[in-house]
Amino acid sequence: MPAHALPHISDTSSTAPDDSSSLSAHLSHWAHHTPGRPAFTFAEYPAPGLRAKQRTLTWHRADVRTRAVASRLMETVAPGERVALLCGQGLEYVVGFLSALTSGTVAVPLFTPDLPGHADRLAGILADSRPTAVLTTSADADTVSAFLAAHGLRPELIVTDLVPDDRADRPCAPAPDGQATAYLQYSSGSTRTPTAVEISHANVVANARQALTAYGADERPPTMVGWLPLYHDMGLVLSVAAPVVRGLRSVVMDPLAFLRRPARWLRLLSDFPNALSAAPNFAYDYCATVISDEDKAGLRLDRVAVLVNGSEPVRPETADRFHAAFANQGLHAEVHCPSYGLAEATVFVSAHRPGQPLRRYSLDRETLAAGRAVPVSPNDPSAVLLVACGEPVGQTIRVVDPVTTDVLPQGEVGEIWVQGPNIGRGYQDRGPQTRETFRARLTHEPGHWLRTGDLGTVLDGQLLVTGRLKDLIIVDGRNHYPQDVEGTAQAAHRAIRPDRLAAFAVPAGQLPAGRDLDGGTETRAAIATESAVIVAEHVRGLPAPARNPQEVAAAVRAAVSARHGLRLAEVLLVPPGSVPRTSSGKISRTLTRARYLDGSYDQPVERGMS
Repeated sequence: MPAHALPHISDTSSTAPDDSSSLSAHLSHWAHHTPGRPAFTFAEYPAPGLRAKQRTLTWHRADVRTRAVASRLMETVAPGERVALLCGQGLEYVVGFLSALTSGTVAVPLFTPDLPGHADRLAGILADSRPTAVLTTSADADTVSAFLAAHGLRPELIVTDLVPDDRADRPCAPAPDGQATAYLQYSSGSTRTPTAVEISHANVVANARQALTAYGADERPPTMVGWLPLYHDMGLVLSVAAPVVRGLRSVVMDPLAFLRRPARWLRLLSDFPNALSAAPNFAYDYCATVISDEDKAGLRLDRVAVLVNGSEPVRPETADRFHAAFANQGLHAEVHCPSYGLAEATVFVSAHRPGQPLRRYSLDRETLAAGRAVPVSPNDPSAVLLVACGEPVGQTIRVVDPVTTDVLPQGEVGEIWVQGPNIGRGYQDRGPQTRETFRARLTHEPGHWLRTGDLGTVLDGQLLVTGRLKDLIIVDGRNHYPQDVEGTAQAAHRAIRPDRLAAFAVPAGQLPAGRDLDGGTETRAAIATESAVIVAEHVRGLPAPARNPQEVAAAVRAAVSARHGLRLAEVLLVPPGSVPRTSSGKISRTLTRARYLDGSYDQPVERGMS
């Protein structure tokens, strides 16, 4: 079969916007045509209850505030220079982001220095992006000023809520070039030097349109409801860009308000008709587990239109558990939309369509690890249960052999490559990396392609994402997906905290620094060759006898060996909070592995060895 005839996913029904398209132009349009309509609402929780105090900007007020701050920026920041946003979640974050784009500068969406565990990362990003100015708020100004001074950084500090409205009457910047960089999207967490994706004005408008079309907003305009951080790619596009492009209302709450009481999110979904919201897989499990019957009282979830599940692997059992937990509140199972995306593609790549049952697949674990998707019965002990992430809109996807760059037929596992108007310009100041990732070529197809680094396959025209290429655990020539191993491990013993563990490969001959393993010759041999390790947090409040490290390790080793044929060199049981997470809430296997190898888990740690 010729390469051009091989199965792939393609949808070019949405065309790229012309070069003049920008969020600024869309904001001006809605301010002119619907000035009094609510645009952005921030729901804040001064008290511990479920009810929020809401502050709202109309489209007119959003435009006035944006033009006022943009005018202030134009005084001291030249077009193309960078402006960092160090604001808490809220209306001023939205205004700051839109004002940077309106002024012709490059926005750098970030977070305040008091985000737990991310001060070093923030300092690294600021050093990498070299902003001329920092936008913040009165509430955050002192913290931000102290942080900048402590790190020897001297950008101009602009407090957005102190900029007067009358500045909006001053001359505006020229309309931005659609191909110019609008903002830098930094990855959510890594041990590497910070890497920023350059997203153009045209990229973000195109991706907002693609996402809205995929989730049915063309037929039934939704209210966007979100708690995801606005510095996260999915939060930024769904809570800011998409509403501006389509003139939709966006209701935003603080991520900490969600984590402290997740029923607040569901209350907002209940309060606003036809709600469209998004969250990572762990958030749906969290809600199903901790929200009480008392908090469920009065919820009207029958009006929820779309619940996007993305940013981390989607588990079909999570969707089932979430629906079962809230079916009595009217939640429809068909609103759950597993989705796939990445920052290099602005965010959105493909999605399950709302109103349809989930597309579930039961695949043989051994053949999947070998690179082929072979269906088996869901009751088969070797079955891996996956849920499809649907199809793209306005993009083209190929599944490619990462070595030969040949397009693979349906049912074979390879690297996911993407092409479309939403693909970012490249990595800032990283030419070789940009060429490798954003300028990939297929043997028999035209144009540049984005290499995602993600593994997947296509079945029945649906994209299934199986894992990350760099996260694969390869032992004795066999591939193992870490999320699959982690799922087995956390089910093996009740002491392991769900979704708070990381499985990773230990390089051949690379012992953890600064300590000696006491597991005997067999364990040393396992780590001297390529092997695997699990670092897992124990459940909070569990007494020591119920989390005996040797007992936990034995249970985990037995389960992983039986289900995956994988021998673990070590199982570490660590206190809650010890397994690092990215700024978007995902477990960071890369950083966990680095901490393991440099000896950071020496004390305190509960160790169970082979």
